[in-house]
Amino acid sequence: MSRHRVTHVVSIALTGLSSLAFSNPALPAPEEIQVYLDDLTKPGRFGADLHNSFVVSGDRTPEYPGALPTHHMYRFTPELYYGVSDTFEIGLYLLTTKAPGTGPNYDGQKLRFKYIAPHEEQSGSFWGLNLEIGKTHHRVSEVPWNAQLKGIYGYRSGPWTVGFNSNLDWSLSGSPNSPVALELDTKVAYRTRQGYQLGFESYNEIGPLRQLGRLNTLSQTLYAVLDTQIGKVDLNAGIGRGLTTASDRWVLKFILGLQY
Repeated sequence: MSRHRVTHVVSIALTGLSSLAFSNPALPAPEEIQVYLDDLTKPGRFGADLHNSFVVSGDRTPEYPGALPTHHMYRFTPELYYGVSDTFEIGLYLLTTKAPGTGPNYDGQKLRFKYIAPHEEQSGSFWGLNLEIGKTHHRVSEVPWNAQLKGIYGYRSGPWTVGFNSNLDWSLSGSPNSPVALELDTKVAYRTRQGYQLGFESYNEIGPLRQLGRLNTLSQTLYAVLDTQIGKVDLNAGIGRGLTTASDRWVLKFILGLQY
């Protein structure tokens, strides 16, 4: 990607950040339970990820008036994306849910713009940015227009891969008096001699930037995960355990990745 286009992407991100002090937190529904690494579609190629998750044991009480309780909720989110260049990708999420007594529901869409800096793919460090802008239904988000800026960092050494995502979530509509929210996600994976990866992913709400650290009152979930390839299909599957009372207790998830 040209320097001009990189500058443009960073400019968009900074414009979003400049509004954080005047924005409402918009913690997104977990339509994608995924730690972003350095994977990109090749330029001129399309791809699709099919995100699936099911809350085996969760909250039976709505988080806010009009929200769907998470207990026994199934989420199916097709993600379509296109490789613009060796470092830049655009994508679209289509959100759907099915919960006891309702659904299937179409819950909105999100655009995303992902940049990964040039790096050595087999070893060493990598970094990037991912910006999402979405319009979602009140069932899954308290505010209709929301955004997320995701910082991506990772490192590979031999069979080990470690990834970190720092997510800033905010509202593009609503009251201007609430602070932006922070989430930190991590992934540690080990590639076996058979070619598949075993590891852990954690998803941790840190809270509003003005009041960080009340972790026992926020969602903290740890997943045991498997990454492998079945033919030309990539698979990420896991089982998650909530670590606080604010978390769903048990969650199953799997992502199928297709390249065209």
